[in-house]
Amino acid sequence: MNPSIYLALDFPDWKASKEFIAANQLIGVPVKVGMELFFREGPRVIEKLKENNHPVFLDLKLHDIPTTVRRAMKNIAGLGVDIVNVHALGGSEMIEQAKLGLLSGSKSHETKLIAVTILTSMGQETINGELRLPGEVEENAVHLAKVSKQSGADGVVCSVHEANQIKASCGTSFLTVTPGIRLANSNTDDQRRIATPSFARENGADILVIGRSVTTAAYPYQAYEQAMKELGTEWN
Repeated sequence: MNPSIYLALDFPDWKASKEFIAANQLIGVPVKVGMELFFREGPRVIEKLKENNHPVFLDLKLHDIPTTVRRAMKNIAGLGVDIVNVHALGGSEMIEQAKLGLLSGSKSHETKLIAVTILTSMGQETINGELRLPGEVEENAVHLAKVSKQSGADGVVCSVHEANQIKASCGTSFLTVTPGIRLANSNTDDQRRIATPSFARENGADILVIGRSVTTAAYPYQAYEQAMKELGTEWN
């Protein structure tokens, strides 16, 4: 697939999100809706975005017992979002049930199910010392990607630094969604395993998620345009 960039709408409410999109002429760009915005506004925020033709990645990272996740996904399927996710650490049965929930709740729109491998805010010390997972971060990410594919997921959320390895292990059609994207002159903030759009393109990323490099930029439209140019894709 052609690489694309989803803009993270990390705003406290729909009013702030709508004003940002309109003020910066970003109507129609792919967007990521996370927990902060969705828990404040609920499904209506998805409806508003779809009215303006925004492809939507609903980033809720579900992680619960399989039955609960299946029922939640059945409801989410009715929203018609393009992508939704779960935590791969929830295990194979949970991922399988998530997929079943999406399929049973969908009428016509196909929502892609992706699974979060290792959060890009986590480093080696957290993985080994706190979670007590043996091995390198990359090894754990690839392993969780394999489990996710075997369980019916369409792809994973991973660091750019693991995307090529995951493609090699799971196939080129298995989606790699990569957060932690920063423009060259941006701060890293609380992300550790980060990359520029051009590096992501060269390292197997299908879908990039960019947030503060655009939303806190002096000129957000130009920042998003720069990210797309670095990716090698024109827009608008």
